[in-house]
Amino acid sequence: MSDKVKELNAANFDSTIASGTVLVDFWAPWCGPCKMQGPILDKVAEKIGDKAVVAKVNVDESPALAAKFGVRSIPTLILFKNGQKVNDFIGVQQEAALVEVLTA
Repeated sequence: MSDKVKELNAANFDSTIASGTVLVDFWAPWCGPCKMQGPILDKVAEKIGDKAVVAKVNVDESPALAAKFGVRSIPTLILFKNGQKVNDFIGVQQEAALVEVLTA
C-alpha cells in the first residue's frame, strides 16, 4: 500500500470523511479481487494528489464500519463528499473511472 492511501478504522473514520472528497475501499487481505484493487488505488492516489483522499478499511478489523455502510461484498468502494455518501462501486474498479469521479 502506498503512503498516499490512508488506513482508516473506527477511531479516525468520521474525521477523515467529514470534509472534502474521500474514496474509501472496504477490503480484506484474503480477498483476491481486493488484492487487484490495491495497486490501482495506489495509482489513483498518485494521480489525484490533494484533490481527494483515498483510504482503505479492513473489514476484518472494522466490521462495524462495513455494516454501517451496508458493505456485503468486497471490494466495495464508497465515495464521500463532506461526510455524505454520494456513490458506491462494487467489485474491482479501473483507474481511469476512479480518477474521473474523484476529479469531477
